[in-house]
Amino acid sequence: MRQINVGVIGVGAMGYNHARVYYRLKNANLMAVSDIMKGTLQKVANKYDTVGYVDYENLLEIPEIEVVSVCVPTTHHYNVVMDALEHDKHVLVEKPIAFTLEEAEDMVKTARKKGLKLGTGHVERFNPAVQKAKELIENDVIGDVVSASAKRVGPFPPRIKDVGVTIDLAIHDLDVMHYLFSEPVAEVYAVMGSILEKCEYEDHAEIMTKFKSGITGILEVNWLTPYKRRKLAITGTDGIINVDYIDQRLDVYGKFAQDVDIKHEEPLKNEIKSFLMSVINDEEPEITGEDGIYALRTVLAAMKSAREHRPVKVNGDI
Repeated sequence: MRQINVGVIGVGAMGYNHARVYYRLKNANLMAVSDIMKGTLQKVANKYDTVGYVDYENLLEIPEIEVVSVCVPTTHHYNVVMDALEHDKHVLVEKPIAFTLEEAEDMVKTARKKGLKLGTGHVERFNPAVQKAKELIENDVIGDVVSASAKRVGPFPPRIKDVGVTIDLAIHDLDVMHYLFSEPVAEVYAVMGSILEKCEYEDHAEIMTKFKSGITGILEVNWLTPYKRRKLAITGTDGIINVDYIDQRLDVYGKFAQDVDIKHEEPLKNEIKSFLMSVINDEEPEITGEDGIYALRTVLAAMKSAREHRPVKVNGDI
């Protein structure tokens, strides 16, 4: 298997982890990292024995680099991704794919036109517990899915300054439900609010979704809870699946209760390995730019619903 030269743009919390994973993968060679914060940049460059640039254009001008992870704040995704594509780099961009649908669509169109891979970092799809849940659903272990309920709560993260809890947190479970049920959200209704003075955007949201087949999804997300919780319950006609994202645990209650044995793995490592293999084998990424557009369209519909106090159809109503 050939080794791919990679770079990471933005090495804060998530970008640091991208750099760490690339550094440890046998089929990746971390050639350079970039960040506008010189202290953070130097720390990461030194730890992972690579070159650091304050100006990401210097990283993009390295011809040997094939793949770039873009982990900058959401509002900067478009400019950085488009620059990377113009430099003929394959791009793995952290979720959400972009700040607006127009930006996301332009990014996907450009990548397609240039024959480059554009993957979106919806990391929870690579959680072993989520993948096992999909296997159980497809094998009719709980019968026909009726509904799903997600709780993703925790304290306020000071590092996030450009989006609210819906784009930062709810997008995970909306994407996971789409992945598990293999169908899109048709309509969404949401209530949101902001309590924390230190947060410019919504810090809590309750979202109800109706999928194309009639499956319903309920999400509770916030930055108000003093402890972190990431859980999902999927109810079917013959049972229920409970998923704990953090502990990577899954149990099933049907004709009989059982804990399902799951091999624990780091979702981000699985995600990055998958994207690198899509480049090596010239295949579609497991999570494409189009998947990123779908997830963004859904959260934007939820935000519109909260603003206008009404249900919103996801396609054609935003």
